[in-house]
Parts: sequence; structure tokens; C-alpha cells
Amino acid sequence: MEPTTSTELFFDLVYVFTIIQLSHYLAENLSWQGVGRTAVLLSLVWLVWIYTVWAGNWLQPDRTPVRAALLVVTLGSLLLAAALPTAFGDNGLLFALAYAAVQVGRTAFSLWAIRGEPWLGDSFRQCFVWIAGTGALAVVGGLVHAPARELIWIAVIAVDSIGLATGFPVPGLGRSRPEHWRVEGGHLAERCQAFILIALGESLLITGGTLTQRLDRVTIAAFLLAFAGSVALWWVYFDRAQASTAALAAAGERAARLSRLVFNYLHPVMVGGIVVTAVGDERLLHDPGEPVGWASALVVLGGPALFLAGHAAYVMALGEAGVAVRGAGTLLLFALSPVAVALRAPIAVPAGAALLITVGVIVADRVSARRAAQSRGPRSPLR
Repeated sequence: MEPTTSTELFFDLVYVFTIIQLSHYLAENLSWQGVGRTAVLLSLVWLVWIYTVWAGNWLQPDRTPVRAALLVVTLGSLLLAAALPTAFGDNGLLFALAYAAVQVGRTAFSLWAIRGEPWLGDSFRQCFVWIAGTGALAVVGGLVHAPARELIWIAVIAVDSIGLATGFPVPGLGRSRPEHWRVEGGHLAERCQAFILIALGESLLITGGTLTQRLDRVTIAAFLLAFAGSVALWWVYFDRAQASTAALAAAGERAARLSRLVFNYLHPVMVGGIVVTAVGDERLLHDPGEPVGWASALVVLGGPALFLAGHAAYVMALGEAGVAVRGAGTLLLFALSPVAVALRAPIAVPAGAALLITVGVIVADRVSARRAAQSRGPRSPLR
């Protein structure tokens, strides 16, 4: 497995800022419209990041031309993040132009960089046609106003997803077949693990920053509850990280299709869950005794539920155990939402319930793993 380079890590730093921007946007626009717009923005941001990661899977990020191109993509991503809070307002065109420039420019550079590699050149030519089309469509979205902008940017995400799922078919060029991709699943897994850490780190930054505004016993207790919730989400994901990487490495010819599913489609669901949870943590720290309304229930219980749902789909795709317990945790969190709202419980109560349910998933996973290990018999101390 190729190690992650310092250039890739520098590129990732922009996304610490991007995730903070997304969380602040959702916190300031906590309505169904705000949730929908945040999902659109996260999806577009994720497309930029994940396609750059895929390019790094095939190119060599430590080579000077590739390094220079990645730094340009980093600059474009920073402009994208800066325009994000007003992407549905005055800076929609700037956001769309940054998106299109990064997507089209990176794909064009990759097509140049892999010249002489027919196994990948055809795939990049087909991809370029679709990326150029969706980039132009994104710019059109930046030129119009709501609700047309939302609909056009949703179309960008849908068209891109269809193109990826079908191999970017182009008349006269055919389609790209995933089994022909040379995928380093371990590298992709490591990069996506880094993004999960970025999202969790952003959650800690928000809770830590909120704590500094008021240091009393109630707020510290709320902070400890929020911190424990972040640790629980981290545990759920990273307790399986090594096994997940091994499953991808052993996938053989299925690695490309599997990587496309778990990295392009399922990881942004988990990232979204972390972003929503961070907003819930911020509300918890501001007023732990605030009666729960639908908005609070949406972020405090819905965030961990979304994360567990995404992780359930992730482990199911990899053929691992633990799908049922994650699914049960997701359903229980969603079922608690109307109960918490009806009882007008203090926001700390559903936050504590979300923590207990997530810890229950962890414990059930551990018990299941231990029973499976016992059924396989004793292990040699040398292994």
C-alpha cells in the first residue's frame, strides 16, 4: 500500500475548514430547507475530495507535476469552502466556478499525466466528458436563483452518480469498466479514514470552542457528554478499520466496484452524520436544559442515527458482521425522537440516550467478536 504523502495531507487541511463551514451553515439554518441545502453542499464538496483521492490512487502525488496540480486543487477547494456559507445566496456563482474549475481541471491534468496508459486513458477520456458536462451544469446553477439553483445542483450530483455507476458511457468511446481499474484499496481506505478523523476533529473543535465561552459545572458536564459521544462514533468506525482495509485488499477483481460503493456513496453518509452530531453537541453545550424540539431532536438523535445507518451499509457491503445491531441502533434513535419531543425532555436526556445506544452497539460488537473467536478455537500465542 502506498503511504499517504505530505501533499495529500496538506490538501486535507482545507477540509478541516470546509467541514467547519458546513457545520456552521447547518447550525444557522436548522430547518428542513437548511438540512437539504447542507446535504447538497456536502455532496458537492465530497465529489471534489473523493475524485481527487481517486486521482491520487493512480498518479504519484510525490512527483513534482502531480504535487503542483494537487496544490492548485487545494487552492480551488479553499475558494469553494470560503464561498460555501453563501452558496445559495450572493456567492453561488463563485462556488460553482470553483467546483467546475477543480473538477474539470484535475480531470484534464490526470488525462495528461497518464498518457501512454491505455488501460486508464480510455476511462479518463470518458470521465472527462461527463465531468465537463456536470461542471457546466453547476455553473448554470450558480447563475440562477432558488429554487432553480437547488434543483440544478441536485441534478449535478445525480448525473455524476449515474455516470459513475454506469461507467461514464460516451457514444463512440464506450464505457469505463471498474474491473479494469487498478485500485489500491488500502490507500483509498486510509484516505477515507483520514476524512472521518477530520470530521470528528471538527466536532471536537466546536465543542471545545463552545466550552471556552462558559466554564461552569453544568457546561463541563455537557462537554463531557458531547466528548464521549464523539469517542463512541470514533470507536464504532475505527474498531473495524483494519478489518475493513483487509476486506478491500482481499476483494481482488471486485475491489474497484466495492471501493466505488463504500467510498463514493457510503462514506459521505457517515460524514454527514458526524456533521449533524456536531451541531447537536453545540446546542447541548449552549443550553443542556433546553426542552427538546424537532430541530434539536433532528441533530442530537438524527446525527448518530445517520452515522450508524451509513456504517451499517458499509459493513454490509464488505460482508462483515454487525449489520443488525447497527440497524437496530439506528431505528431506536429515530424512534426516540418523537418521544423526546412529546415529553419536552431537556436536551441532555436524548444526548445521553444517543450515547448509551452507540455504546450498546460497541459492546454488542465486542461480545459478538469474542464469541466468534471462541468458536474458532484457541489462538496460538505466536500468532
